[in-house]
Amino acid sequence: MPLQNRVLPTQDIVADPGRGLLMGNRGCLHGPDRRLGAARWRSKAWISCVLDFRGRRRDPMPPGRWTALFFFDEAVALAAGHRPCAYCRRMDFLLYADAWGQRLRAPEMDAVLHGQRVESRTRRQRTSTQKLADLPDGAMVRLDGSPALVLGRRVLPWSWEGYGEPLRPAGPIEVETLTPPANLLVLQGGYAPLLHPSARSQLR
Repeated sequence: MPLQNRVLPTQDIVADPGRGLLMGNRGCLHGPDRRLGAARWRSKAWISCVLDFRGRRRDPMPPGRWTALFFFDEAVALAAGHRPCAYCRRMDFLLYADAWGQRLRAPEMDAVLHGQRVESRTRRQRTSTQKLADLPDGAMVRLDGSPALVLGRRVLPWSWEGYGEPLRPAGPIEVETLTPPANLLVLQGGYAPLLHPSARSQLR
C-alpha cells in the first residue's frame, strides 16, 4: 500500500501510487507506524527537491526525521506553497529568488509564503480569486471543482495520470487560484517551473 506522502495542488497529502518529478519536505510529519499525524507541517520552510542527489538513498519516513513528500511536478509544488531547495536545487533556487524582484533570504521568503498559503485560524489552504487571463504559465487553479494548470492561454485539467486535454474557457472569467501570490509573482517574473511532459504534449 502506498505511503501517505503525495502532495496535491490543494496542499493535501494523500496515499497514491502516482509518481512525481520532485521530492520535498515540511519537517517530520509521521510517527513510528509510518502514518501521518494531525500536523501537516513542522517548519515554514516548505521546499521541493530533486529525486536523486549525488546517488544518496533514503527511507521516505525514517524514525524522527523529515517526511519525504512527492510532487507530480513543480507547478503542483508551487501551488501547494513550496519553493526550490537552496541546497540540492541551488541554481533553480537562485533563479526563483531573482524572480521575486527583491533580494530576500530563504527564511524571509518562507515567512511571506506561509502567510499566503495557510489560513491561520483553520490551517487550510489560502486561495485567491484572479482573472484567468492575467495568470502566468505554471499557475494552478480550481476549475469545475478540480485542479488545473494554466499554460499557453489554456487550462489543462490535472490528475496523477497526467494533464488532460486543454480547455479554453469562453469569455473573461475569474477563477479560484491555488498558487500563492508570491509564487505567481515569481512565475510572472520569468521563473520556468519543471513541468510534467504531459503538459507540453497536450499543446502540440
